[in-house]
Formats: sequence, structure tokens, C-alpha cells
Amino acid sequence: MKIAADTNVLLRDALQDDSVQSRLARKVLESAELVVIPVPVLCEFVWVLRQAYKRPALEIANSIRVLMDSSNVVMNQPAVEAGLAVLDKGGDFADGAIAYEGHWLGAEEFVSFDKQAVSLLRSQGKQARLLS
Repeated sequence: MKIAADTNVLLRDALQDDSVQSRLARKVLESAELVVIPVPVLCEFVWVLRQAYKRPALEIANSIRVLMDSSNVVMNQPAVEAGLAVLDKGGDFADGAIAYEGHWLGAEEFVSFDKQAVSLLRSQGKQARLLS
């Protein structure tokens, strides 16, 4: 079976906070021939873990890296690595993934009202402009 995993499936597996759903999530993720994890799912995953569960960025990044290294998981690895690069520096995973995908789709620069996002992207050599 080839599946696209929703955010709540990844969360139940990572958090193990509901015995029935966590067991089902683990079973489907391990038994699937292919697990596709879209970038928006990872953006939600990071947001929920940081905001609702107050998990540290390092723990979240490690969880994503474990998923990336799983033999049956497929994701947009360059976009995920861009998100992780920003998350690792204390920023928002989504900003890195958005900037990467924007560039991939033809954008010349990332624009935002978020000072930290712009600063982190610039520090990585990316074109980013703060709107003010």
C-alpha cells in the first residue's frame, strides 16, 4: 500500500499520546510500501509540536530527520532540508520551506514582515527582503 500521511498520523506516532491511535499510526507507517509526506504536513507537524506541545526545535528536527531516513518515506528532501536549516537556527521550519519552494517556482526573493525569517534566510545567502 502507498499512502500520503496526514499530520495527525505523524503526531500520534511521534507523541504516543493516545494508545489506540498511536498504535494504528505506527502500524500504517511501518507497513506501508511507500509513505508520502507532503511539505505542508511537516509545516503543521512542526507548528503543533512547538506551539501546543512546547517541544524544543532540536527534538522536532530530529524527528523529521528520522522520518527522512526511513526507507519507505518520500518527501521533497531539498525543501525539507531548507526548512530544517532555518529551524536549526531558531527560526520557523515553514519559512525555510516556503523560501525554497518559492525559489524553485521562479521567485527571485522571499519577502516577509517577519524580521527573524528574513535575517535567517539572508544569513544563509538567500535573497530575502523585510517589508516595513
